[in-house]
Amino acid sequence: MLCTERAAEGTRTQVNSNKRLVAYFSMEIALENAMPTYSGGLGVLAGDTIRAAADIRLPMVGVSLLYRKGYFTQRIAEDGAQTEEPADWRVEDFLQEESPRVNVPIENRRVELRCWRYDVKGVRGFEIPVYFLDADLPGNAESDRNLTGKLYGGDAYYRLCQEVILGIGGVRMLRALGHNELTRYHMNEGHAALLALELLGEEAEKQGRTSIRGEDIEKVRSKCVFTTHTPVPAGHDSFPMEYLTRVFPDRNSFFDLKDASSADLVKRVLQAEQAFPDLQQAAMAGASVNMTYLALNLSTYVNGVAKQHGETSRQMFPEVPIEAITNGVHAGTWASPAFQQLFDRYIPSWREDNYSLRSALALPPEEVWSAHLLAKTELLEVVRQKTGLKMDLDTFTIGFARRVTGYKRADLILSELDRLRQIAKTAGTFQIVFAGKAHPNDGGGKEIIRRIFHAKKALRKTVQVVFLDDYNLEVGGKMTSGVDLWLNTPQFPLEASGTSGMKAALNGVPSLSILDGWWVEGHIEGVTGWSIGEKRLATAGAAPADNREEADSLYFKLENVILPMFYKERAHYLEVMQHAIAINGSFFNTQRMIQQYVTDAYLH
Repeated sequence: MLCTERAAEGTRTQVNSNKRLVAYFSMEIALENAMPTYSGGLGVLAGDTIRAAADIRLPMVGVSLLYRKGYFTQRIAEDGAQTEEPADWRVEDFLQEESPRVNVPIENRRVELRCWRYDVKGVRGFEIPVYFLDADLPGNAESDRNLTGKLYGGDAYYRLCQEVILGIGGVRMLRALGHNELTRYHMNEGHAALLALELLGEEAEKQGRTSIRGEDIEKVRSKCVFTTHTPVPAGHDSFPMEYLTRVFPDRNSFFDLKDASSADLVKRVLQAEQAFPDLQQAAMAGASVNMTYLALNLSTYVNGVAKQHGETSRQMFPEVPIEAITNGVHAGTWASPAFQQLFDRYIPSWREDNYSLRSALALPPEEVWSAHLLAKTELLEVVRQKTGLKMDLDTFTIGFARRVTGYKRADLILSELDRLRQIAKTAGTFQIVFAGKAHPNDGGGKEIIRRIFHAKKALRKTVQVVFLDDYNLEVGGKMTSGVDLWLNTPQFPLEASGTSGMKAALNGVPSLSILDGWWVEGHIEGVTGWSIGEKRLATAGAAPADNREEADSLYFKLENVILPMFYKERAHYLEVMQHAIAINGSFFNTQRMIQQYVTDAYLH
């Protein structure tokens, strides 16, 4: 027995060794509800990615920034006006401070950084360290200490300084921590693109040179992987070249290379023979540097986050070979407690092998319904606690929870209030639960929240509508597992992937969605859910979506298909719920996703 314990301990030591092969960089990572180190989908995906990597024992390390003021705490007034408050938290309650210190050059100062560690433990006990970089040190100027204060706060120059810390500081911290054997650097969006320039400096230094050559670019490119997440132009960071010159004013401050100013270095990277020639002008257009183009130039593997998004990205960047790896969600995190217990009883291998959830078609329907009612009861209790409103457990409940911004069209279902009243009268009663934060600077997003509150008052006699404030991991989990239908209405083709509907599917909640993002792949009409409108091709110059037509499609499906099935053909509705788990839950998970990254990108 003792020998067995020693052998097991030896295996754990070997498996959890400090040797890491993949470094995953993300501006935000969601690991715990009470750690406001994320704002939304990008951070939630990053957290799920690291959890899945730990599950399959992938030797990875994560890098992000520590935000002492978080994203923000959302408060909503009676009229729907959103206000923001700092999301203060005690770092020491969640993270372990590490001893190394590194410096990054900003203007004429050396900004000192430390990092805090969070260990993500996989289903077999393997741990992945995530390092959060922190500039809040006594030796730094007050303005520098605040650079790791707010996520997506401040102006564009503040954001650039944060990206210097993430990319350049992240690589330097990894070296200080002893991670010298990394073979892949995965940039989760362009925020981390400057890490590639730091790697270029390392390559030149290894050769005893003070200038960057094409061979350095080739070596760095072979190590870098880039995932782009958005077809929305505002999602691609671009900074005036004067900002880079301001951040790195000295000729030797960028990488201690004596003959390379920041502008010269970026130009040389983009103009080297190994770079994509057609991207040079675009990356430097208007005397600015586009971080997406920089990452595209310096990566050996580039991917979009759904098949549809891959095609859209290839049209945006036709000079670059762009692949597609469809996003997923971490099954063990997003299955509600009731469904976890159900899966444990009938599909005991589901945590180690998410694909085994295809067996969900054999689950007893009455137990699926019982698990769903438990999850729904938990959601309605959250509604009661947050709003004081007691919603009916037996009433069909629609859920919508996304970042509130124009193209996601949270209020599309509220386009015609009289139509909603008629549907509730003739097809069956229903209620709607909304949640989501608008960025503090997104006036259009805030106006959508106000419109939802206006509709809530107008509909109160026939359709109950609630908006849950301060959307976070916990609220998201309750909603995606507790509603009867998940609604998603992005403006085509602006949905890169979307993952909220995947979380719903894990809990047997079907989707009613625009055929964009992941739903193009997950949709089987009447089997896994329903579409709004018809399938479209993402072609340059395509006409924008017609809100009226898509609202009509939504209303038609709700009135003539979904509500009648829910109330009059419950057995049929349960079949759709089980197919959502078996077909979508078993595939659209980060276990499958990370395995694709291993084979397509990390071992490429």
